Amino acid sequence: MWNKLTKFFSFTMIFTLLFATAYAQEVLKGKITDKEGKPLQGVSVSELDADNRIVRGTQTDIEGNFVLKNTNGKNRISVSYIGYKSITQRINNRNVINLSMEDSQADLGEVVIIARPSTSNGMVNIPEKNLTTAVARINAKELEEMQAPSIDQALQGRLSGVDITASSGDPGAAMNIRIRGVSSINSTGIPMIVLDGMPYETEIPSDFNFGTADEQGYAQLLNISPADIKDITVLKDAAATAIWGAKAANGVLVITTKRGSVGKPSLNYTMKGTLSLVPKPIPLLNGNQYSTLIPEAFMNRIGTTLNSTNSREFNYDPNDPYWYHNYSNNTNWIDAISRTGYLQDHTVSLNGGGEKAKYFASVGWFDQKGITLGTALQRVTTRINLDYTVSEKLKFFTSFSYTHSNQARNYLGSNDGSIRGMAYI
Repeated sequence: MWNKLTKFFSFTMIFTLLFATAYAQEVLKGKITDKEGKPLQGVSVSELDADNRIVRGTQTDIEGNFVLKNTNGKNRISVSYIGYKSITQRINNRNVINLSMEDSQADLGEVVIIARPSTSNGMVNIPEKNLTTAVARINAKELEEMQAPSIDQALQGRLSGVDITASSGDPGAAMNIRIRGVSSINSTGIPMIVLDGMPYETEIPSDFNFGTADEQGYAQLLNISPADIKDITVLKDAAATAIWGAKAANGVLVITTKRGSVGKPSLNYTMKGTLSLVPKPIPLLNGNQYSTLIPEAFMNRIGTTLNSTNSREFNYDPNDPYWYHNYSNNTNWIDAISRTGYLQDHTVSLNGGGEKAKYFASVGWFDQKGITLGTALQRVTTRINLDYTVSEKLKFFTSFSYTHSNQARNYLGSNDGSIRGMAYI
């Protein structure tokens, strides 16, 4: 019995020592001094992975000591301090690393900072001082607080020389974009769209009616979530045809989406929400007033009273159920087709990467209910942008996107107009 207890306690002590040793290997500590052996306070100490991403970091205390927990023995340690040369070493499963930093002998006599903003033409970035074309640009930061379901609606009234009009106020309604006005009497005047350096197809199929061609062409803009846009540049003059050919005769809309950046993975969540209330309508006659006005108007024009035999809707006869129930209920049709609309837009994005590989991914859910019954728009958007740098002269980038949208509309005959227009008749 005593031998069994001795073996058990011995095994427990050995396991505890092994666990403590394994745990100790995950803690890296050390001291940073200068050449004279004096401790340096506030030195930045960082752990870098194979892609030069900062995994974790800390600073030295007043004694020059630092501690990094849960380190990986295969990573590197980077030490930097203002006025001293930076040091980078491999950890190599060491638990203690003491370093001595050298003074930086480079003296700065004068520092001149030159800023050179550039603008993309869809293919390359051109310094603005070398631009010879008419260009308008808007940053996505200016659009973040706007509750717009599509890019074209977000751009309304924000770019000079760009006219954007909507066919109606319903969710997902058609937008008509014109750059510097109408430039053709027999063409649609649709500007060219370039997305991340690639032409975005907005050609109108031959079987579409030109009366609704703009709607069909620009409905594809709904497939790009405004939350994924980095900036938008509009090339407004004919010089754009030198790059993109005849398709750019009506102007070019250059859209750049967000891409990954060097650093730790960053997860972002954005939510937008609004309520849409029906404005106070134009004062109209109620049913009793209208049925009184029509016979009076008939009497004033013809000179005789209205024959109720031919106009049975004015009889108010309960024994005539069809005309009584359809024309004698005094219905407020504006209230009957109206409701309180709402909009909610949720976006989750993830970005990060190292010196060579960078990534950006996003998933969005958009839901909008219009103030008119039967109008709504629901959309799911996903996007993945991957970048890989082989060298300074060779880079690869890929973009994957998927969109599923469901738009509810009220369809009426070509001679009927909109359902809200019918309610005012």
